[in-house]
Amino acid sequence: MFPWLTVLALLPAVGALLLIFVKGGGAKLVALVFSLATVLVAAVVGFSYTPGGGMQFVEDAVWIAPLGAHYALGLDGIGLTLVILAVVITPLVIVASWHDFDGAPLRSGTRTAAGEQLPPKYDARVFFALVLLVETCALYLFLATDVFLFYVFFEVILIPMYFLIGGFGGARRAYAASKFLIFGLLGGFVMLASVIGLYVISAQAGKASYLLSDLMQLQIPTDTGRWLFVGFMFAFAIKAPLVPLHTWLPDAAEQSTPGGATMMVGVMDKIGTFGMIRFCLGIFPEASQWATPVVIVLAVISILYGAILAIGSKDIMRLIAFTSISHFGFIVLGIFALTSQSMVGSTLYMLNHGLSTATLFLVAGYLIKRRGARTVDDFGGVAKVAPVLAGLFLFAGLSTLSLPGLSSFVSEFMVLAGTFSRYSAVAVVSTLAIVLAALYILIMYQKTMTGPVTPEVEQSVTTDLNARERVAMVPLVLLILALGIYPKPMLDAITPAVTATMQHVGVTDPQPTISAEGGR
Repeated sequence: MFPWLTVLALLPAVGALLLIFVKGGGAKLVALVFSLATVLVAAVVGFSYTPGGGMQFVEDAVWIAPLGAHYALGLDGIGLTLVILAVVITPLVIVASWHDFDGAPLRSGTRTAAGEQLPPKYDARVFFALVLLVETCALYLFLATDVFLFYVFFEVILIPMYFLIGGFGGARRAYAASKFLIFGLLGGFVMLASVIGLYVISAQAGKASYLLSDLMQLQIPTDTGRWLFVGFMFAFAIKAPLVPLHTWLPDAAEQSTPGGATMMVGVMDKIGTFGMIRFCLGIFPEASQWATPVVIVLAVISILYGAILAIGSKDIMRLIAFTSISHFGFIVLGIFALTSQSMVGSTLYMLNHGLSTATLFLVAGYLIKRRGARTVDDFGGVAKVAPVLAGLFLFAGLSTLSLPGLSSFVSEFMVLAGTFSRYSAVAVVSTLAIVLAALYILIMYQKTMTGPVTPEVEQSVTTDLNARERVAMVPLVLLILALGIYPKPMLDAITPAVTATMQHVGVTDPQPTISAEGGR
């Protein structure tokens, strides 16, 4: 059988390698061509995928025999959802970042009048190569059905992301990149202990194997399983990120370029919540149920805490990062509410959050580049001088706050409704975040886009979005509208995979209760 998944995952890496030999503006074109070729392969795979057909396009070859490690890939409805997210966002980031590094002066080692270290000049080829490498790592992570293979790319993705932050970020890029790397390595180190533990247990059972299908059949002692679960969950909670392991994200997003922040929050961070479903629930069903009360409390704290901090944030990029912490709280809540509706909603939420956040980060990047400033108070009256930019900014914001008719509403509603059926009080408290979301989005829009045009905006924001910038936004807008109006194709793909996961965990949806009076 043709190795479609290998081709899909390796295409961006091949493009990144070729960029070494391409100079000038041709590098951008090569990056775009390979990202679009990846979209075409993903389309072939997606249209050939059969909902409810289990793990498909399976590839399996022995990789490191003494460790029981396999080069094993497979695709189910949950993985397909995130593959779509990765392949859609990457070419749009490339288009949106097309001129971000044109004519950048060589300024390595220099400082501003305020004493801030300026970023050095980097060849644009490096940026686009790193974006493609992040895509390759993410695709392998969403497709891997071997724990060892997953772990390798779980660590490797830190490298291109580190350089996207530290090589192209703002004045405090070194601090933000180092903090990102330290948190990521800490999570990976703890997870490694659990990965080794799984090898020991599988070897004791008579067959050393890291294949997910083999590990799901293991009879792991209760206490051991709980400790191993904690190792995986700790790493995924950092990646997601979940409070209190979230502090790296606002700094990293604030110091990243808009394209880098989009790849990080829109694509990379989904690895954490994906891993919770695929590996925590898949390998440690008993431990997942045991940890559910604590995880749900942390998820609710993340939902409210992220929203409150977003309201108080002045930096636009940092504000968007805090909104994502709140949204990741919703995703984790839906996963560990352990109902089919909430888990399907969480999986769809990963896709919808990625689309909404990508739109918001990229439009914010257009705005910041024009103004040369990034705090909310630096703007005012932008809608009068750049109405298309302001309209897209409002659209992205409304999608982020889950306006009915847009894609995020469907997934957030499913998470809350599914959670309510099992944990009604938790769902009610979490609903407060909807009000807070309206505050942080509408206040930001009001301060930046409405009112009289400030002199600084009038002098700096002299043009609206050009054709290239609009092209980068059109697919995101169309997908947000389409999934808001007709999410059925994605739900049909996700639901069978979620049903299989719940059956493996051994949970069923709560049955509705009918009062004695209601039954008369």
